[in-house]
Amino acid sequence: MDKYLNEENIENQISKNGDALSSFDDFREFLSGKVRLGEKLGLDEEQLANSAQKVANYLAEKQPPKNSEERLLQELWNVGTEEEQHKLAHMLVRLVQE
Repeated sequence: MDKYLNEENIENQISKNGDALSSFDDFREFLSGKVRLGEKLGLDEEQLANSAQKVANYLAEKQPPKNSEERLLQELWNVGTEEEQHKLAHMLVRLVQE
């Protein structure tokens, strides 16, 4: 799965779904769909969090937040250490699994 998470593929997915991600609920639904797909492919929570971390790194560096919730997530991401970012990625995965 990691080989599919290069910057170009992440950018293509974000571009394809960009307009659909204007609200936080839409963002959660998008992330939930990606997590469900990963689970169907047999990824465990650690692998899902690693993937979420790669996507979050891309978003924090390349995409402006589209709403106040995304702005908060981006600011938390930017001030966190790599370990804290990884924990936040785990939390985001769990958030959409419920």
